[in-house]
Amino acid sequence: MARIEPFKGIRPKRNVAEKVAAPPYDVLDSEEARAITTENTFSFLRISKPEVDLSPGIDPYSGRVYLKGKENFQKFLKFDILFQDDRKNFYIYKQVWGHHVQIGLVAGASVADYQQDIIKKHELTRPDKEEDRMRHIETLNAQSGPVFLAYKNRDSILGLLQKGRSKDPVYDFTSPDGVRHILYVISDDGLIEALKKEFAQVDFLYVADGHHRSAAASRIKDKRQQENPHHTGNEEYNFFLAVIFPHDQLNIMPYNRVVRDLNNLSEQDFFLKLSEKFFCEELGKKKPEMYGEFCMYIGGKWYRLKAQAGTYDTQDPIRSLDVSVLQDILLGPILGIDNPRTDKRINFVGGIRGAAELERLVDEEGYRVAFSLYPTTIEQLFKVADSGKFMPPKSTWFEPKLKDGLVTHALWE
Repeated sequence: MARIEPFKGIRPKRNVAEKVAAPPYDVLDSEEARAITTENTFSFLRISKPEVDLSPGIDPYSGRVYLKGKENFQKFLKFDILFQDDRKNFYIYKQVWGHHVQIGLVAGASVADYQQDIIKKHELTRPDKEEDRMRHIETLNAQSGPVFLAYKNRDSILGLLQKGRSKDPVYDFTSPDGVRHILYVISDDGLIEALKKEFAQVDFLYVADGHHRSAAASRIKDKRQQENPHHTGNEEYNFFLAVIFPHDQLNIMPYNRVVRDLNNLSEQDFFLKLSEKFFCEELGKKKPEMYGEFCMYIGGKWYRLKAQAGTYDTQDPIRSLDVSVLQDILLGPILGIDNPRTDKRINFVGGIRGAAELERLVDEEGYRVAFSLYPTTIEQLFKVADSGKFMPPKSTWFEPKLKDGLVTHALWE
């Protein structure tokens, strides 16, 4: 049974919502964020990546950075760029990207559910990234980046979300990347209670994106509970900002790989080792068409790879993932990338950037070989999470991304 709660959202004024809405903090580096805020001083990046307002080259984990985020947050509130709703609401966040539509409920998700595995995970987290998000949330006293959750679709919930969209949206704009963002406020108490009851019938929620943010919220809840002798379980720190989508509306793209060298192998020796595990043929195709198939770019040419029978366990929910197959029988044993989380020779490229970006990195940026993958499915994600195991790093790329700044969850009462 999943618990969700309404909250008093902090939102931008209607006339600046499009300017405030920003990409997630973790899809841009500091220089990319700085370029955006130079052109747009209303961008929420000044709160989510506040190093943009400090000297170039500053350590993004410096205490000054978190304090600058707090200062900017307070300025946005003081000058009515942001305001807080005067009652607890749910919100509906609809995104339209070409023919793709996804409609999620913005709510406070239960940290207790997260800790009891009612909200399931599929990725390991890094302590330094958890610490960063914890410090950011603690300093703001608010959660500013939503966790992307998924549930197995229920028609009853879709019907309630349809009712919630019967009134005009508070925001409706299209961002430069062509994604339309629409936000509705649900303030009707009857509809709020109906949604809470329906989600109470949902067995599990799944973290699609935002493992570090949800882990940080869990740590903050434990810390504040320990410090609060009158803890009830209903304080705002018991919930984290989430947008919850039905699974069959989600769009997953591949997370492709590029590698800087061939691990001291000549190109000929690399292909010889490759032929021991893969069927390989030169093709013009740049994207795989099915599971178990990869496209590789090297030396200005594209090749099709298919793992040979018996090279991996087809019944294991982790080992049978394409990202695992590539890692376990090629990247690790042939190219010597034993830990893709820490090895500086490998980089990851979201599928939204396409094959042209893989070609550019190899042809112009010093990488030697690139691999284009078939996307992981939401069903595979559920299967891994249900097994209590974890996917390899960078297994999924969800698109379109949720904007930061449209709704923020305050932890003050």
